[in-house]
Amino acid sequence: MADREPQSGLVRFGNFEADLRSGELRKDGARLKFGGQPFQVLAFLLEHAGEVVTREELQKHLWPDTFVDVDHNLNTAINKIREALGDSAESPRYVETLPRRGYRFICELEPQAQPTVAVEPDPGWYSRRLWLKITAGVLAVSTLAFAAVFVHRPQRSPDQAALTAIPFTAFPGEATSPAFSPDGSRIAFAWNGDPAQGVKGFDLYVKALGSETLLRLTQHPSESISPTWSPDGTQIAFHRLAGADTGIYVVPALGGPERKLRLTRMSSSSINFISRSDFTHISWSPDGKWIAFADAARKEEQGRIYLLSTDTLQARQIPISPMCIGEGMPAFSHNGEYLAYWCFLVNNGKALLQALPIPGGQPKTISSSLSFPNGLTWSADDEKIIYSLYSVGSGNFTAELGEVTVANGSTKKLAFAGSAMLPTISLRGDKLAYSSLSTSLNIWRKELLHPESPAVELIPSSRAQFDAQYSPDGKRIAFSSIRSGVQGVWISNDDGSNVVQISNPHDPSGSPQWSPNGKKIAFDSLPRGRFEIYVADVAEGIPRKLVTNISDLVRPHWSRDGKWLYFRSEETGRMGVYRCPAAGGDAIALSQDTGVSPQESFDRKTVYFASTYSKPVLRKVSLLALPGRSSELDGLPRVSHAGLWTLSPGGIYFVPAEEPRSLRYFDFATKEIRPIFDANKYFGSGLSVSADGRWILYSQIADINSDIMLVEHFH
Repeated sequence: MADREPQSGLVRFGNFEADLRSGELRKDGARLKFGGQPFQVLAFLLEHAGEVVTREELQKHLWPDTFVDVDHNLNTAINKIREALGDSAESPRYVETLPRRGYRFICELEPQAQPTVAVEPDPGWYSRRLWLKITAGVLAVSTLAFAAVFVHRPQRSPDQAALTAIPFTAFPGEATSPAFSPDGSRIAFAWNGDPAQGVKGFDLYVKALGSETLLRLTQHPSESISPTWSPDGTQIAFHRLAGADTGIYVVPALGGPERKLRLTRMSSSSINFISRSDFTHISWSPDGKWIAFADAARKEEQGRIYLLSTDTLQARQIPISPMCIGEGMPAFSHNGEYLAYWCFLVNNGKALLQALPIPGGQPKTISSSLSFPNGLTWSADDEKIIYSLYSVGSGNFTAELGEVTVANGSTKKLAFAGSAMLPTISLRGDKLAYSSLSTSLNIWRKELLHPESPAVELIPSSRAQFDAQYSPDGKRIAFSSIRSGVQGVWISNDDGSNVVQISNPHDPSGSPQWSPNGKKIAFDSLPRGRFEIYVADVAEGIPRKLVTNISDLVRPHWSRDGKWLYFRSEETGRMGVYRCPAAGGDAIALSQDTGVSPQESFDRKTVYFASTYSKPVLRKVSLLALPGRSSELDGLPRVSHAGLWTLSPGGIYFVPAEEPRSLRYFDFATKEIRPIFDANKYFGSGLSVSADGRWILYSQIADINSDIMLVEHFH
């Protein structure tokens, strides 16, 4: 096992920081009395975070040429490490003991910048990460994916600046998931703009470079299709997402009947926050023996990666890291020695880019991301991986391409105008293709007493706007917007006039909520790399931090009497829903279950919350004894996502997961569900009903279009 001390010498995890050069451990900035051999053991575990470190390796590293009582020294060191970190052997959050094997550091490390890559400020990072968490369900039902940015923001490469991408397709609708033929002369892709018999959905097409002739290979409009070519170019395998017909198929590359190889159980909820074209991505090994794909053991479970034998059609699961709650987007290297994929972590939706040796071995981490990435492909020499990262800019959901060097994890940005996602590289490495997507998000108002009347767009902007909330008197609106370039919290009159920013313009902020008296607004923000909640007096406009005993706080909501603030904590080991005094103070857990977006009932007896961000069930817990045992809200179906429900005195307005364009109302007394109205577009994040029950505010995704873009002479 090779040592790989971080270049900066600083390693951050939870609320701790270890300086590997000075041998100092700090908690919340305060230096701890901790050093010597225990620190050396901790440092070695940090250098190999996520890996099993044997006692023999620790002995070789710490005491290579001396005779010591290794067992005693290691046991003492591990005990002191746990004491310093407040950890335990029975329920470890940091250091896990593996009997008769060794130890493993299991907490996620915060990202570090590589010294070879210039790190530039990214004020939009928070808006991408936080907003995409709460809008995951909406984008999963379209072919959008979700925002992500690498640990080190890629620097633009000078040799890429002159490259130009030209449209390979220019069709109406969405063209996505491109894949080069082995000789680089053709591209297979999914397109939904030519439905058979009026049925909307994706089918598989092939188009040659330099030709406008389309070859349609399937006649089964589907929710998603992701193709990969056989090594000899005679067949195309594809993963289809289409209800009972979901599975892996193969079809002749020149046309002919398709053949189903395997049933899969992937669904739009199998991996939270990932778009359909991401989690249906497959890869055919260079020797033709294996097809790598993601599948779920049961519906609603997280996706795992399997290898399907093309000879026996038997599938086996790849070895996984215990840190991964799911994996996706597999891609074989050109030499067939590695399978790269994204490992999705438990905390904060972070992900690791990993490579698994083929035919056997354990996965190795190449790099990491702060949120959900999408798409990856190997360079022709297998020395680099091209990836795509979604972002939010200019009111459109856009994406950027980057390149990571496999040997050292350094990254750089690949400079192309517009959106760039789901990349693929020709076998020679001289051509790059990707999907370019365009859409936007706007705020609308609808009259509930006359839902047949047309909706009115409020506060028009070319930038994304969402999470609109009525003030208690209904005369003002608070909302999130990227209108200034950095996501912030703004207020306006109820007709959209007199727009004023209430959050610090330099700190990315969102999720606004009015206090019951309408004098204050609570929102979450990211001023120093960690989520915090701020409360701003509307009159004076000065945000003040909510001081409490836990960290990484998002999605605030006021109690009906204004005395408490409810929120979710993203802190490692303490994720869940809490409340603390509105003026600050110690937070109290609401439930033994984790959740998001807590809201207090109008009678102040119950708190409702979503079970997760994507397609949650709503749960409730009594305020009479905290923390309490929550229960599922009987009779209410899954909600589209955690930002698409809101309480009223008699029930809940919500957007159901199975009907993401429909607003409905759940009546507490009768348990009946009645439709309110159907939108012509997918809902974005945020619902708010005026106090008099007359109006509802919501955000709506505009038209979605995507084209395949081609870059010649790539390398």
